[in-house]
Amino acid sequence: MLLTEADISRIIEMAWEDRTPFEAIEAQFGLNQDGVIKIMRGHLSGNSFKSWRARTRGQTTKHLALRGADVNRHCSHFQRKQYRP
Repeated sequence: MLLTEADISRIIEMAWEDRTPFEAIEAQFGLNQDGVIKIMRGHLSGNSFKSWRARTRGQTTKHLALRGADVNRHCSHFQRKQYRP
């Protein structure tokens, strides 16, 4: 599967979101966790990649199997999106 720049940008955005599990990225783009890691490694600076890996390693919200039943949203309470009528 060839990914467009828009796809790669969205994958990176989803990977940075704490509550978006790797399984959601796989369902939408067909990339498993290893594929996401390869994209992140190739498109982020070294320090940004290390920071991202440190955040995602062992993070329960990034893995559906480790999530608690209370986690059912993909964004935090503080994240607000404005909608235009």
